[in-house]
Amino acid sequence: MQTILLYIDPGSGSYILQMIIAAVLGISFFFKNFWLAIKTFYLVKDRVRMKKKIRQNNAAIKTIP
Repeated sequence: MQTILLYIDPGSGSYILQMIIAAVLGISFFFKNFWLAIKTFYLVKDRVRMKKKIRQNNAAIKTIP
């Protein structure tokens, strides 16, 4: 049976930790921007609908004698 000894020096350990932190932050920023894009898409649609309703209401008010 062979025994394999692994050694990670402090420089390599801190680099691995840095990569893990960078990956977590990168993923979180990606999903934050993705969610913001989805939210903005639907909010813009709602604003357009509200503007159309306001225009229709204004047009209906103007046609009332």
